[in-house]
Amino acid sequence: MQLNILILPGDGIGTEVTREAVKVLESVAERYGHTLKLDHALLGGAAIHQTGNPLPPETVTKALAADATLMGAVGLPEFDAAPPDKRPERGLLGLRKTLGVFANLRPVRAYAALIDSSPLKNHLVSGTDMIIVRELTGGLYYGTPRGISGSGAEEQAVNTMFYTRPEIERVARVAFYLAQRRRKRLTSVDKSNVLENSQLWRRVVIEVAKEFPDVELDHLLVDNCAMQLVLNPRRFDVLLTENLFGDILSDEGAVLAGSIGMLPSASLGDRRPSGAWTGLYEPVHGSAPDIAGQNKANPLGAIGSVAAMLEYSFGLTEEAAAVNAAMEDVLNSGRVTADLKPAGVPATTAEVGSAIAERIRGGK
Repeated sequence: MQLNILILPGDGIGTEVTREAVKVLESVAERYGHTLKLDHALLGGAAIHQTGNPLPPETVTKALAADATLMGAVGLPEFDAAPPDKRPERGLLGLRKTLGVFANLRPVRAYAALIDSSPLKNHLVSGTDMIIVRELTGGLYYGTPRGISGSGAEEQAVNTMFYTRPEIERVARVAFYLAQRRRKRLTSVDKSNVLENSQLWRRVVIEVAKEFPDVELDHLLVDNCAMQLVLNPRRFDVLLTENLFGDILSDEGAVLAGSIGMLPSASLGDRRPSGAWTGLYEPVHGSAPDIAGQNKANPLGAIGSVAAMLEYSFGLTEEAAAVNAAMEDVLNSGRVTADLKPAGVPATTAEVGSAIAERIRGGK
């Protein structure tokens, strides 16, 4: 198979972790006989520096032409005071909208080798294995009206949480589809006791559930869900939520995994006739400019995102499993970066990527 992939390294450590993810992609192509067609483009702060635009038209054109897009991270402190349309994050939001990716999947797994890395007690974290499905193109981040107006005592700000029935239906169907192929349990998260928006969310999810009678559905209010994620994370299989709640809860998942550097993500759009999804793949972590260029960033979130890409955008489940198995082998070997608190000398970003690529090729 020819894999047409756009690479967007972005800012900060994004360039470093993406380099290792590409290294792993190349090892997969070599082992399984695929052809890689990689293109590169600018996004975020790097794009602003060179073009003045966080999402240049050339990047949009290349993203629409690719089968899948792999991204590093966006964001730089120098833009913190910039107008909203000139911030790196606006490029990411625009890219998601351009690609029509509406379902963000964030797998959260507690690896046995990292059980001591979590601040939670081992018996609470052990066995955790869930996917958080976050609606990605609606809600507060995109709703209108929005903005800041007035001045002095009259200054005010407004954001609008807005969802339509079709937006809720389509992300719910993705979550139920995933649950069918896992442990057949789905938890929908809302705030229906006070928000009309959440009341619609819950009602629509209940209706969609009738299409998936083999999946057990339950509901949690978002504040209770945040608590259950640290008290009893093993209860969750697939967790479905709207945009803002999902943004917060999925970062809480980093506590369970031991480090935010461990978390991959897949943002999926419509399915093609082949059954594969349009996809944007990225690690959950930010650009971490404080450690950028030091070869110490954890690349496992980016590499895990490659595994997700192979599975969801190309249907290459065997190849995806090989990447995940290689990651686990390297974790078990203790050859990990400093954020995972290794017993010996921490490995560099490049050393971790090379170790995983070597295992995929069949080396030791």
